[in-house]
Amino acid sequence: MRWTSIVAIYSLFWVFAAFLVMPFGIRTHDELGLGKVDGQAHSAPGNFRPKQVAIRATILAAVLFGLYYANYVNQWVTIDDLDYARKLGV
Repeated sequence: MRWTSIVAIYSLFWVFAAFLVMPFGIRTHDELGLGKVDGQAHSAPGNFRPKQVAIRATILAAVLFGLYYANYVNQWVTIDDLDYARKLGV
């Protein structure tokens, strides 16, 4: 696998992981006992920490990419394993 492919696939895993971990640990202003700004959504986070989200996303993306790369090298699941039309005789 080329290094550019590794960077591209890892980036996709990182963005996916960032959206996956983003809602964990977030509290609203009501839960924190803070006042709201006029026009603010009731669901807006009161303690959003982008650095923590980035760290969690980096760790999760590394694990997911490691599994992907291990499958790429060892061929545990191949395209033939996912060809259900052929298996069903369609």
